[in-house]
Amino acid sequence: MLTVPVRQLGESERRAVERLLDHDPFAGAQVAERIAARGLSWWRAEGRILGYGARRNLESLCWLGGNLTPVLASDAAVAAFADLLAGEERLCSSIVGRADAVLGLWDRLSETWGPARDVRPNQPLLAADTLPPVPADPEVRQVRPGEVDRLFPAAVAMYTEEVGVSPLAEDGGRSYRRRVNDLVRSGRAYARFVDGTVVFKAELAVVTKRTAQVQGVWVAPEWRGRGIATAAMAAVVRDALLRVAPTVSLYVNDFNLPARRVYERCGFQPIGTLATVLF
Repeated sequence: MLTVPVRQLGESERRAVERLLDHDPFAGAQVAERIAARGLSWWRAEGRILGYGARRNLESLCWLGGNLTPVLASDAAVAAFADLLAGEERLCSSIVGRADAVLGLWDRLSETWGPARDVRPNQPLLAADTLPPVPADPEVRQVRPGEVDRLFPAAVAMYTEEVGVSPLAEDGGRSYRRRVNDLVRSGRAYARFVDGTVVFKAELAVVTKRTAQVQGVWVAPEWRGRGIATAAMAAVVRDALLRVAPTVSLYVNDFNLPARRVYERCGFQPIGTLATVLF
């Protein structure tokens, strides 16, 4: 029997939430960015943040919006979150976070929330806080607002390849295009163009005071195997460290050995393991 109930947190507990997020600045980066921008009011944040622990001793968090993300979730917190969520309809498109918490949630929720489209149980979480030890590609730069039409097909290709479904399927790609536009407008999208075509792309998908999280790394199929990824990624990491945040982080599928070698050459070090359940 659970003795510590899960509760929905509000703006009055923002400081406690921020203190907890500071204890896991990499795995909790997406939640930290959302709260910094929109606070804890569900109607502003487009999601709910659930807390586990006494009011004066918040222990664990769980963000529930487009994704379900546990943060610093102990076994007891995972059980409590799952007990609450099992009675709700699944609306999120994925569960993502530290592997032990995500897989613990999925073990308890799979009967009512399943089936999953894919479960990725081992995604190394990496971070770098020093400039890359390899030369940066001078042709990799921030994408300009007038280049969104050139970037968008590459972004769609990357998303489809990585996630397994097209971002155009749900609403013709309108929401995804808004996301790409926002990244370009905020100076968080990078690319290398050759004859007007994107051959490499990446973005700082999440930015907090502690880290810039890289996602969407992609090399055009016809350019793979030519050795451009390491220097291109080094350019992204260098700019992010000098201009955006004190660290750069990312997570990668364990089976993607070429990407893992690129990140190692750029100075990334392992700091944990994430997992993702995709619906």
